[in-house]
Amino acid sequence: MVAMDSDLQTPRIVHPTARIVTGRVVRLLEGYPREVRVGQPVLVVVLAAAGVAGLLVALVRTVLSAGSGGARRRFKDLKKGPEYLVTPVRLRDTAGRLCEVELHGHLPQSALHPADHVQVTLRRQRDPDLPPKIERIVNLTTGQLLTPRTATIWSHLGPPLLLQAALGALLLAAVAACSALT
Repeated sequence: MVAMDSDLQTPRIVHPTARIVTGRVVRLLEGYPREVRVGQPVLVVVLAAAGVAGLLVALVRTVLSAGSGGARRRFKDLKKGPEYLVTPVRLRDTAGRLCEVELHGHLPQSALHPADHVQVTLRRQRDPDLPPKIERIVNLTTGQLLTPRTATIWSHLGPPLLLQAALGALLLAAVAACSALT
């Protein structure tokens, strides 16, 4: 009969509290998508301002018979928000503790490997149950400085919609200024 040892210690994974952590990469876990939340007030303001410019553009198209424009995204699609990749990373810090942090966005495939000696700059997330997010990685093994990038609300809305919103806001300001003068 084999005796079972109930005193086996499994390594405890901690969320580091320091802003900068130095250690070795133990493991890159499987990534998963997470959605950026888009605030409805921001979206309504941008779409309303873009709508003013859109009316002007539609009027010009009608007069010039320029044909139909590009496909427009629905409010529901814009409100959903962009997704970005979240990769949990396990590090062994200089004190020997196993730490979990999150990498948001993409890095070049050859940028980070298990056993790499790294120094990471971390930021707490709004949800206290989530591990801190990596803002910057200095890979001391390769000498690379890595900054992961994620999608933002502004990149999700896109330059055409934002330019249209800016034009609409300028048109509204011009109409308001003209009506104030009369």
